[in-house]
Amino acid sequence: MKKTIITIGLSSMIALTGCSDKKDLGLGAKNHAGNPTNVNNPTQYYDEDYRNHDNKSDDFGFTRTNKTTHDGRNISNKTASIDREQLSDVISKLSVQIPNVNDAATLVTDEEVLVVYDTNTKDRTETADQVKRTAMSIVPRYYHVYVSDDYQTLAQDVENFSTLKSGSKGIDYTIEQTIKRMLKSPQGYKMSNEENENGEMVNDKRDHHDNIHQKIDNL
Repeated sequence: MKKTIITIGLSSMIALTGCSDKKDLGLGAKNHAGNPTNVNNPTQYYDEDYRNHDNKSDDFGFTRTNKTTHDGRNISNKTASIDREQLSDVISKLSVQIPNVNDAATLVTDEEVLVVYDTNTKDRTETADQVKRTAMSIVPRYYHVYVSDDYQTLAQDVENFSTLKSGSKGIDYTIEQTIKRMLKSPQGYKMSNEENENGEMVNDKRDHHDNIHQKIDNL
């Protein structure tokens, strides 16, 4: 009888220990259909508390959600928001790490990236391609990227957009005019057989900028 009680006690302790280990490893989540994953400690998805120390630049970034709901709200028809200010900062910082690029000014709109940079390169096309692909690697793939090494002329123009918004009056036309001026500079190489140098589909009419490349010769 005593042996039986001892055996049951040990089994219970092992089971409890196993559950505790799973929780410590973040494996104690329970899935419920149609709802976000429930976790005992939600902060495990936010780096500041999960490992009991502050954010560090060498930490990996990790989040998890599902397609149906988040915080009780349906998100299936919503687009994740983008921090354009942060994206522009990252693009500028990475651009100046490219050989022969000394300064960079970056504007990120709702569908375009404009990068104006100062360079002393001997191969303008190659440097333009490096700057462009750096930006392409940061933003969502539906973005189009335009670059220019005419820093003295265009840097201030790009900076002037910093206080404006997507809905600002006349913003589309003003950006279009700026892009036309940027296209006078090398844009690097074609992104692919289906996309031109700026990531536009070859057969894309692009309502927003009205076939800029076809009109550039008329400037």
